[in-house]
Amino acid sequence: MSTGTERNRTDTEVPVTSTGLETPAATPTVLRRTGSLPTWAPWALLVASAVLTGGLVALLGSGVGLWVVSTAVVYAVATYVVSRVVEGGRRATDRLVTVVVTTAFLLAMLPLVSVLYTVVSEGWARFDATFFTQSMRGIVGVGGGGLHAIQGTLIITGLAALMSIPIGILTAIYLVEYGNNSRLARAITFFVDVMTGIPSIVAGLFAYALFALLLGPGVRFGFVGAVALTVLMIPIVVRSTEEMLKIVPNELREAAFALGVPKWRTILKVVIPTTAGGIATGITLAVARVIGETAPLLVTVGAALGINLNPFSGPMATLPVFSYYSYAVPGIPREAFIDRAWTAALVLMLIVMVLNILARVISRIFAPKTR
Repeated sequence: MSTGTERNRTDTEVPVTSTGLETPAATPTVLRRTGSLPTWAPWALLVASAVLTGGLVALLGSGVGLWVVSTAVVYAVATYVVSRVVEGGRRATDRLVTVVVTTAFLLAMLPLVSVLYTVVSEGWARFDATFFTQSMRGIVGVGGGGLHAIQGTLIITGLAALMSIPIGILTAIYLVEYGNNSRLARAITFFVDVMTGIPSIVAGLFAYALFALLLGPGVRFGFVGAVALTVLMIPIVVRSTEEMLKIVPNELREAAFALGVPKWRTILKVVIPTTAGGIATGITLAVARVIGETAPLLVTVGAALGINLNPFSGPMATLPVFSYYSYAVPGIPREAFIDRAWTAALVLMLIVMVLNILARVISRIFAPKTR
């Protein structure tokens, strides 16, 4: 007579096949079948949301901004609801997050696209040969150009880069390779963090006060402005280079040390080439950060109407200051000065773009070869 326990044991025994091998018992599975939205559905929802919110905004008499924001909100809600009904909760949540992230990206791109469009459209009026071949000496109205400002910007920024790049890279190498979290390294890191956030006018006042103590009050020449820009560039170069050096795997350093390579040569031949692309990008960001500074150059360099290629004597013109004075203190006719101001801004943007392209070329040349 079998007991209830024996019957339960018999019911749960593993079945045996004809070959004598045991087969695992089948486990029940629940298959949840859900539908899928067609590829055209998101676009249809977007168009429907735009039409619906456009009608409501038109009735309220509001602007384009409210229409864009309301369209994004309605589209996100409609996408989530439709996807949840058809595809299920997980897929609906995924689509909602995708819509939110894409909307945030487009909102972040709007100011950039607006600035690019405005500067190009407004600055194209005087983007001609005259602007690149003439200065403003003797010009009181229509005509003239920004040759003196372009030359001054390149000279002053070049001097600042020549001083700040070696100092910044060597400081970052010390912090990563030699500092070992020492007291000096911690102090340098602290001061670099402080210098990163100082206003640009403070750097200009510092450079002016320094040279006023050395040469007397009223000093105005290009090298003073280069020193002010150097103060702004050094912390950016240090921080970006330091972060790049930290991502180099220690295995590369240890492999070089195992071969008997000195530390300085390991840094020069292994560490720096490995991060050349990132270092070049950081330097480019530093140059782009200071090339458009106006406040420190107003204090230290002043303004000039003619060409001055000597950064150690007399005021020099720069594109930011030239654009500022053309817009803030226009002459007659006003439109000619405004056009020159926009063209100076456009030339500044083109210089930064060329620097970015140059940084990419340098990173490709010095990057380690993987093949």
